Amino acid sequence: MKRAKILLNEETLNVTVNDAGQVVTEQGAVLEEGTFTWLPPCEGKAFVLAINYADHAAELSFNAPEEPLVFLKSSNTLIGHDQKTYQPDNIDYMHYECELVVVIGKEAKNVSLEDAMDYVGGYTVGNDYAIRDYLENYYRPNLRVKSRDTCTPIGPYIIDAADVPDPHNLMIRTYINGELKQEGSTKDLIFNVPYLVSYLSNIMTLTPGDMIFTGTPEGLAHVYPGDEVIVEVEGVGALKNTIISETEYVNSLAG
Repeated sequence: MKRAKILLNEETLNVTVNDAGQVVTEQGAVLEEGTFTWLPPCEGKAFVLAINYADHAAELSFNAPEEPLVFLKSSNTLIGHDQKTYQPDNIDYMHYECELVVVIGKEAKNVSLEDAMDYVGGYTVGNDYAIRDYLENYYRPNLRVKSRDTCTPIGPYIIDAADVPDPHNLMIRTYINGELKQEGSTKDLIFNVPYLVSYLSNIMTLTPGDMIFTGTPEGLAHVYPGDEVIVEVEGVGALKNTIISETEYVNSLAG
């Protein structure tokens, strides 16, 4: 099953997405695209992995880390499918990061590696934009790099874990204006899904709706206002959003 959240007539609704890609309400009504707004499909803590693909580590001239490099993001960064991410003025390098996102399905604390997959409720797609101009340390990205409003699209929906038989053999791709820019596979994860669930649950309690952004492979490129960016994970979904300027973003807030 594919589960999503939307905003319809100023009301937040839990909906499903059928095999034809149509949004269906709990009452069975099929909604037309454009009549509603996609929201982030989950709420919770957002754990984000830095340098969790060997090819990305090589791209940055780093050795693969010996343990997960994790930072947290707050909810202000999250936006839904088909929404807009603003680019700060006067920057030189802002790039996408296509990621498989693990969604926790039940409370997990001190979970063993062997039992870890039992706590995965589903998967979704994330795009963890980075403002590389302000990067001081790849291992600890600061707030200006990773925690801006609108900089983390996620969705469109959560697909049940049972519908993704092998999360460690999925193609990952990013397209800018229809052109393929990034391609990799989750088989190249340095720390896989059960390892991350176990590792994080031994640091703090994981609760339903918590998200683990598992990292991005090599193939990063700068984006510009007006670009349409689509990130997709095979068997999970495709997530679209558009880059806008800071001026356009500020004007949209003003009304």
